[in-house]
Amino acid sequence: MNSGLPFLIAAKLCDIAELQRLALTSSLVDAMGHLIHALQRERGMSNLVLGSQGARCQQALRAQVHDTGLCEQALRQRLSDLDTAPSSRGHGARLFSRIAYVLQGLDALPLLRKQVEQLTWTPARATAAYIRLINGLLAVVFEAADSASDPLISRRLVALFNFMQAKEFAGQERATGSALFAAGQAEPVAQQRLLHLIESQERCLQVFQDFTREHGSPSWADSSPASPPAVLERLRRILCTAPAAGPLDTGLSQTWFDACTECIDAMKRTEEQLCAGLRTLCKERIATATADLIAHQQLLERAADLAAPFDEAASFFGAEASVVGVDQHAAPVIGQGYGPQVERSILELVQDQARRLQAVSDELETVRASLNERRLIERAKGLLMAHRSLREDEAHKTLRQMAMNQNRRIVDVAEALLAMAEVLPERSR
Repeated sequence: MNSGLPFLIAAKLCDIAELQRLALTSSLVDAMGHLIHALQRERGMSNLVLGSQGARCQQALRAQVHDTGLCEQALRQRLSDLDTAPSSRGHGARLFSRIAYVLQGLDALPLLRKQVEQLTWTPARATAAYIRLINGLLAVVFEAADSASDPLISRRLVALFNFMQAKEFAGQERATGSALFAAGQAEPVAQQRLLHLIESQERCLQVFQDFTREHGSPSWADSSPASPPAVLERLRRILCTAPAAGPLDTGLSQTWFDACTECIDAMKRTEEQLCAGLRTLCKERIATATADLIAHQQLLERAADLAAPFDEAASFFGAEASVVGVDQHAAPVIGQGYGPQVERSILELVQDQARRLQAVSDELETVRASLNERRLIERAKGLLMAHRSLREDEAHKTLRQMAMNQNRRIVDVAEALLAMAEVLPERSR
């Protein structure tokens, strides 16, 4: 007759394998962060070059392209360490599809750089191309958070994703402002985009702070970046309040770039601390699970050495073994006459496992609700952009205004909008 203990050991081995996978994923996210940071800097320099028609920043851009290449090589090495076998748990189709998309974008990066070098693309077109690639990298981080089965690690990944997204909005702000200053002329669409990017940074940082305050450790809760320096706030006012087509001082382009870079580099240092904390957490969780596994194996060895008769019914249904709050649908364990103390230990392990799995399920549901809300809002924005020919910032503003008018959450409005997608008229061509 089978005992439940070998299956508990098998469950613990699965836990350890999953935690080891998450440790590899955390290292992958770290490598993604370094490449994203390098691409963000390259994007900003490209806009200085394009906005000034090659008069500024060309040599610095070439050096940055070299640094970006090193980060790309490191990421490709991390990707080669992933287990792509179909039986690999947790590495779902979405994650692998995101990675495939990113690799396609990286293969096309030399073409983008050639267009910048030859000054054949506008700053807006180059910026959009870099954004597409960086968003692909961030989508891998998003899927990593969504596929994590350990609640604490999943929460950390969600918080980290929002922090990295805030940093990307800061990078887009740097690139947009660099192009404006380098061109020497204000442009209303770009000015509105700057306001949207500043608001988006604040929104993502608020989600990050909410997750770290509620779910994170004190070190994570204290990781929020400082307020922008006074020089950046002053330059923001100059850009956002300049009259349409009004002149801008081209000499401020480097000042703007340096001020933005100071803030973004500070965020990068915080991001590295968060990644280091995530890797440490993975190691701690693996060590704890390994210690539990050893304890289970020792108990199994003890059980094999004992042959004292034991009343199995008393073990499972007796008063001593009853525990309030145990999932009543959990599968029972049937003893093999190991002896009262051993049987009680096995039953307690099963009951603890039932509690833990229920808690894990509840916590993951809470974490993934945040990711699902974000996914719904992004899909609704895409729908508005397609059917109303809106820019991304205009679509977000429309959703927010609809939510305010209806006194509803923006995610509820997004869900209702998506439910009507099939009856919306075809976009006129």
